Amino acid sequence: MPLHTLELITLLAPLIGAAIVGLSCRVISKQAAHTITIASVFVAFLGACALGQTILLDSPGLKDSWQLYTWAQIGTINLNVGFLLDSLSSMMLLVVTSVSLLVHIYSMGYMADDKGYARFFSYMSLFTFAMLSLVLANNFLVLFFGWEGVGLVSYLLIGFWFKKPSAAEGSLKAFLVNRVGDFGFLIAIALVLSYVGSLDYQDVF
Repeated sequence: MPLHTLELITLLAPLIGAAIVGLSCRVISKQAAHTITIASVFVAFLGACALGQTILLDSPGLKDSWQLYTWAQIGTINLNVGFLLDSLSSMMLLVVTSVSLLVHIYSMGYMADDKGYARFFSYMSLFTFAMLSLVLANNFLVLFFGWEGVGLVSYLLIGFWFKKPSAAEGSLKAFLVNRVGDFGFLIAIALVLSYVGSLDYQDVF
């Protein structure tokens, strides 16, 4: 299977699982909720293993950077959605998918009696997708998208039991701290773009 296809499968599998369970969380059974999301993360883990074998064992030192599509073009500046696979991102793919898989499995027991069971599993799979987006990014635009996704789902998970004042306050604090980080991140992206004329890692570094 081509590397690009395998990367997309690894990235999108948790998103698909999150979407299916999230959109049907009011009617789906607990067994179906955890089965779908765990299966989607397991697919991502298998993809990460296959990519790791290629990059870390079969072709050490290989770097595969590619553009999926151009999101916007401003003069000579292209804002692309693209991905980078190298030894570091391959290792992080294995870490993220394996830890996420274990957390999903553990949550079957931890959340067993919770009324928001399906919603929780949907959030967890969405968090995995956001982390994978961050890890696979080949430019600062996609990195920012992954950062925002992680921040959003962190807010949802921290405030999962939103009827508890402590959870609501904690999620609000996390949201505000992330916005401070966003401000610094956006300034840095603007400076890089003005200095280099590109947000792609390959051009910047």
